[in-house]
Amino acid sequence: MKKTAIALLLAGMLPLGAQAAQTAQAYGPQLEGFAYPHPLQRFEFSSQQQPLGMGYMDVSPEGDGNGRTVVLLHGKNFCAATWEQSIRVLADAGYRVIAPDQIGFCSSSKPRGYQFSLAQLASNTRALLESLGLEKATLVGHSMGGMLAARFALNNPDMVEKLVLVNPIGLEDWQAAGVPYASIDQLYRNERSTTRDSIRNYQLKFYYNGIWKPEYDRWVDMLYGMYAGAGKDIVAWNQAQASEMLFTQPVVHEFPSIQAPTLLLIGGKDRTAPGANRAPAEIAQRLGDYPRLGRATANAIPHATLVEWPELGHSPQVEAPGIFHEALLKGLE
Repeated sequence: MKKTAIALLLAGMLPLGAQAAQTAQAYGPQLEGFAYPHPLQRFEFSSQQQPLGMGYMDVSPEGDGNGRTVVLLHGKNFCAATWEQSIRVLADAGYRVIAPDQIGFCSSSKPRGYQFSLAQLASNTRALLESLGLEKATLVGHSMGGMLAARFALNNPDMVEKLVLVNPIGLEDWQAAGVPYASIDQLYRNERSTTRDSIRNYQLKFYYNGIWKPEYDRWVDMLYGMYAGAGKDIVAWNQAQASEMLFTQPVVHEFPSIQAPTLLLIGGKDRTAPGANRAPAEIAQRLGDYPRLGRATANAIPHATLVEWPELGHSPQVEAPGIFHEALLKGLE
């Protein structure tokens, strides 16, 4: 099979997706084998009567630093490593940067029996920060990490100096809008059907506005490697649990209670709406309207500032890092 694939590739007859499948690396259930941009550390703790571990990066500022800490919270289809460029920019600007992988994701534990909730993940994150001696930090959350950052700020207002939400999901209540519920078992079956092409095509549509760059392949391979490895079953199971968590635990109704100064960074081409694919067409077409959702969220959060990029998609920090980091640093001043 390998010789046949090489021959077809040389002849220019192997489809691009098949080319990638031949070279995709399989990673362990805790992303073993994937190279993080900074040394991974481990926070060991007990949660729900079992020992667990969170992988995280703790990067010191360049020079003397400014005495401030930024915590970067990844999305569902992302890992702490995806913040690679942001970590470098923030550390160069004098910030200490902490980027954890949440339980159930990437380099962290994959428990078979765990009640996933945004409040639980926020509690885990607080325990990590307390173990590092931190009493206050700025939280930057992207996608699912935006939902988590909002929940953290609601539950721990004393610890949040500033809140930054980067194309967060959860700016609308999909279930209340009419999207049918899907059980964890249904979601698990969907996760088990994940392929490299399905990951790439989803990202191409929602994250990068239909324009692909070679540097995006690293993040596709990072995700697909866990589905291709020996731990693919538990990876898919935890992802299904996380999907159900996002759908059933909206934070949008509590935005008026957020006390922290909040910066909203919104790529206007984004149309991410978990579950929209199982909703009736007339409902699905109304969901994920980020220009409208971003403005509504800025009005709902008491001390919010909105920065809009009409030409960008779901991942502005990857798609346009120069534009993104200029706005982020200005907003953190």
